[in-house]
Amino acid sequence: MRDQKHEVHLSPKERKKLLAVVSKGRNKAAVIRRAHILLKTDEGKTDTEISQNLYISEQTVRRTRIRYREEGLQNALEDKPHPQPELKLDDEKEAYLIALACSTPPAGRKRWTLELLAKQLVDDGIVEQIVPETVRLTLKKTVSSPGK
Repeated sequence: MRDQKHEVHLSPKERKKLLAVVSKGRNKAAVIRRAHILLKTDEGKTDTEISQNLYISEQTVRRTRIRYREEGLQNALEDKPHPQPELKLDDEKEAYLIALACSTPPAGRKRWTLELLAKQLVDDGIVEQIVPETVRLTLKKTVSSPGK
C-alpha cells in the first residue's frame, strides 16, 4: 500500500540525472542504490517489488521515497553529514597523558598498560571516563616510543 503523500514523480531532468548516476557507476554504492529506488518508484513499482529486486528492506525504500518528497532529489541521494564525535582529550589533557605514559609506572608494575593509563586519568580527575582505545589512539599520534 502506497502513501499518496510520498509518491515519486520524477521530472525528465531528474530522470536523466538518475540514469546517469546508475549507468556511470562513479558514485558511492549507496547513492546508486537510492537512484535505483527512485527510478523504480517512478515506474510505479511497489516498495515490496523494489526491495525484492534490489535486495534491500522495504523500510529503506520507504525512507528514500519520503526523503525525496520532503527534501528533494539531491538530499535523497546523498548521506546526511554525521556529527563529529566530541574529543575526550584536548591538547592539555593529551600532554598530561603523554607525560604520564613516560613516567615511572605504578608500584608492582613493570610498564604502563592502556588500561592503567585510562584508569589513572580517571583517578586523577582529568576525565570522567575514557576507554583504553582512546588512550591508544592518542599515544599513537606521538613520536616517542617508551618500549625502546
